[in-house]
Amino acid sequence: MDAATRLRRLLDDPRRLFADDNLPAGADLPRWLAPLPEWLENFGLNIAWLVVVINLVGTAFGFWYYGYQFGLEPTAMWPLVPDSPVATLFIALSLALWKLGRSNEYVNALAFFGCLKLGLWTPYVLLAFKADFSYLHWAMYNFLFWSHLAMVVEAFLIQRYAEFPSLAVLVAVGWYALNDLVDYFVPIAGTPHHTLIPAEPIVDGVVQHVSPAHEYAAAGAVLLTVAATFLALATRVAKLERGVID
Repeated sequence: MDAATRLRRLLDDPRRLFADDNLPAGADLPRWLAPLPEWLENFGLNIAWLVVVINLVGTAFGFWYYGYQFGLEPTAMWPLVPDSPVATLFIALSLALWKLGRSNEYVNALAFFGCLKLGLWTPYVLLAFKADFSYLHWAMYNFLFWSHLAMVVEAFLIQRYAEFPSLAVLVAVGWYALNDLVDYFVPIAGTPHHTLIPAEPIVDGVVQHVSPAHEYAAAGAVLLTVAATFLALATRVAKLERGVID
């Protein structure tokens, strides 16, 4: 069935949006590994192309949002600066490749790590430094907060079609551990490169990574990298135990 025919069927009977026709079977994973209700998983996967488009728009917005920080960072470090836009690009690629029948486990793992980590880290810092973010319009604050939590929902769609092989997880760990390293511990060029937070002032074009704001941001990032690693590997083990994958 081509995409246009499938879309017409979904629109003719909206109940199909929540059905599991032509979708990967659920693996009956524990709730802590698959926290979304099945109907929401089905809905997200049934509208996968729409989710891809939304994430590509979000990626473009994210690169625009990071425009000011790009001006503060050495050009060589730019690939490691826009964390959330790169994560939304990964999930767009993951879903698109799956829909095209060319699912890539490396992209799946990177998307899972990115959406889970940045989807939780951003609301964490928005709450931890809420007073410092008071300069944001309430609409922008809420947009950033809830759009990033939506990334967490997207992360848990991936378990329906991903296997999380060890090498793919290792690549994702390497990428996000490298981000943590240059963001908080060993900046390589210039100062640490984590996303700007207003609790850290900018003086003469240089971010002042003051304590304890820097440590709070670092702790959240590192713990979420560890959590994503554990959840990805635990999902693989659970699928192996249930005979869903070989």
